[in-house]
Amino acid sequence: MPHYLIRDHIMYFSENQIDEVLKQIVHPATGEDIVSMGLITNINTGDGKIDLFLNLNTNDPLKTSLQKACKKILQEKLDKNLEINISVQHEKENTQPKEKSLLPGVKNVIAIASGKGGVGKSTVAVNLAVAFGQTGARTGLIDADIFGPSVPKMLGAENLKPMIKQDNGKDMIVPVERYGIKTLSIGFFVNPEDATIWRGPMASNAFQQLLGDTDWGELDYLFVDLPPGTSDIHLTLVQSIAVTGAVMVSTPQDVALADVIKGINMFRNPAINVPVLGIIENMAWFTPEELPGNRYYIFGKDGCKKLSAQYDIPLLGQVPLIQGIREGSDTGEPAVLQKSQIGEAFKTVADNLVIEIIRRNNELKPTQKVNISRQ
Repeated sequence: MPHYLIRDHIMYFSENQIDEVLKQIVHPATGEDIVSMGLITNINTGDGKIDLFLNLNTNDPLKTSLQKACKKILQEKLDKNLEINISVQHEKENTQPKEKSLLPGVKNVIAIASGKGGVGKSTVAVNLAVAFGQTGARTGLIDADIFGPSVPKMLGAENLKPMIKQDNGKDMIVPVERYGIKTLSIGFFVNPEDATIWRGPMASNAFQQLLGDTDWGELDYLFVDLPPGTSDIHLTLVQSIAVTGAVMVSTPQDVALADVIKGINMFRNPAINVPVLGIIENMAWFTPEELPGNRYYIFGKDGCKKLSAQYDIPLLGQVPLIQGIREGSDTGEPAVLQKSQIGEAFKTVADNLVIEIIRRNNELKPTQKVNISRQ
């Protein structure tokens, strides 16, 4: 039985009792309990009632799960009939300094990259961005694949056109908004049937306009869907802004993994020094939607899992090859919005990525914009 005071048939719990119970909840990003981290404040107790504040240093999906965990354990350990009110307030975050002249309101820039094409990088980027946006995080997505833009179609936004606004006498692009995120792509400005026949510098200039000549406003996360491989666009990104971290996407087959290693080494190059936050194994196995328990490893098994262990990079998740993903991309309805196995798979990957972003910002120094000389 819990120890509490009863005065005139009114039940009270002390702050110490509440703290001792909540110490059993460990924050997954730090490994510390939430009381020792100073996340619990302003505890008020009354007749069968507890009010408290949960202070978070980032706007991320963990807030809902931590609220639920606090309420559940207090009722289990103290009294199941307790009325518990948990308010979330956001403290000033320890985020990266951003290029003031370019993206002053963006807190975290996440590059989504792949060693080679055809591994579903853009599909993953779209579903991750939408997953973050669905949690309430202010999220943006740039389609940086200048020569093969696919984000407009995947978001069902092919017929939308960005607006132009005046800001201190300068024309600024207003991103298109879909599914709770802001997005921009060169695909919004060109005929989808036309080939983009540009030299590298022209593509880089176009990408810089998507970055710097756009009114992104205040964002918690800006995802950048990079072209496959390593190119001028990658260098333009790290030279233009401080990138919080990169995520590598690959299928498990050896041919794809060989190119992923090149991408990892590019980001880890001392001249660039962008942390690799994790690897996502896409098309990890084929599962017929009518037989969700069946797995067919048509591209090999656990290739990214082995690579993540070899290079000491977290495996953020394994996404199966399911027909619904392709259908969602073709119809402009991202699979993460589905209440299905694949929807949950993308949400799990997004939750794991949030944890790695928090860990990166807590443990590593801010990334610096880099200077690279062309040879």
